[in-house]
Amino acid sequence: MSGGILRLSQATLHGRERREGDAGSARAATVAGIQSCRAALDENPVTRPHAALPPGVWALGICSLLMDVSSELIHSVLPIFMTTMLGASLVTVGIVEGVAEATAALLKVFSGALSDALGKRKLLAVIGYGLGAASKPLFPLAGSIAWVAAARFVDRIGKGIRGAPRDALLAELVPAAQRGAAFGLRQSLDSVGAFLGPLAAIVLLALLAGDLRATLWIAVVPAIGAVLVLAFGVHEPAPPTGRPARSPISRAEIAALGRRYWLIVALGAVLTLARFSEAFLVLRAQSVGLALVWVPVVMIVMNVVYAAASYPAGLAADAGHRRALLGWGLAALVAADVVLALAGSPAAVLAGAALWGLHMGLTQGLLAFLVAEASPAALRGTAFGMFSLVTGLSLLAASVLAGVLWSAIGPVATFAAGAGFTALAAAGLLALRPRPAS
Repeated sequence: MSGGILRLSQATLHGRERREGDAGSARAATVAGIQSCRAALDENPVTRPHAALPPGVWALGICSLLMDVSSELIHSVLPIFMTTMLGASLVTVGIVEGVAEATAALLKVFSGALSDALGKRKLLAVIGYGLGAASKPLFPLAGSIAWVAAARFVDRIGKGIRGAPRDALLAELVPAAQRGAAFGLRQSLDSVGAFLGPLAAIVLLALLAGDLRATLWIAVVPAIGAVLVLAFGVHEPAPPTGRPARSPISRAEIAALGRRYWLIVALGAVLTLARFSEAFLVLRAQSVGLALVWVPVVMIVMNVVYAAASYPAGLAADAGHRRALLGWGLAALVAADVVLALAGSPAAVLAGAALWGLHMGLTQGLLAFLVAEASPAALRGTAFGMFSLVTGLSLLAASVLAGVLWSAIGPVATFAAGAGFTALAAAGLLALRPRPAS
């Protein structure tokens, strides 16, 4: 209550400053945005025991789990498939991965805004997951890098269509007090799928005598299962009555998202620059001599830690420990980059992958939670879409830069650059440090 009175008083003060002139207006708006973002990170609401999460949240989590089993089974061997069987360079790997993720990010803007305009989030999510499932047979059929790039493109189109509507739908399935837990649970189940996929790859490579194409074919099955779970297991809440038809994206609606939202977007963009494609974790494992059949272990280790950390981090976010989560997440990523840069053995790469997973678990659900909290309900799909666009473009730049640095200098330079961008994100977080009480 006192926090609300303080923010109301601050808003009144800033309103008075805006009337004093244009310079005062700009300064007041900036201060208001930063203080609002501080409030989002530092607020410690009165907590209560969490009620059981609704079945739709679990269904969305299981859907994510199954699609990630499929996707990570593919991704845990795809960099090796591209470099050894198709002759791709590391720069090419970085470009293919970066362009694919940027495509998904661009589409999330439009799919999220369209879901706001139509009030039909589940329909777009089903279409997106369906395209992802349809792309899976293209990988084992690939005979060239161009074919792999096309398969990744279709797969990421599906991800771009489903991502923002799914996250907006998830936010609407639970009350505000359970959003951290809901996003944490979905992220945790997603990460369970992300370590089961590489585990399946190891088993299949052993059973199939290292046959990469046959291994890739198995990924089709769980992808189909994901679509079925979403289609029959999630019931979308009715949209608000009287919602007017409107253009999916407008300048006024983007402006209405507010400074607090854009500060969260900026933080996410810098974090993404520090965290390039996970394909480079797989390549790092291969570079220290890990045998092909065991290379997916690096993704298993990363995602086991990711899954274990995500749900507790969501509960901590609900309890108000948001700044601490971001701070520890940044520290984990710096440590991961340092360990991976200096790694000279498979054990060191696995340790770096574990720290990478800890960072992901502490930050990814939290960022989604902050986006949901900072955006108006009627613009939540647009908000997730714009967030994904900015972070996706950052991932494109980061992945291309990682490939160039690796090819020109080596893996040490790639992971050292990641540590540098993480330090920049930490500096931004310190800039939002709350002022001492007077």
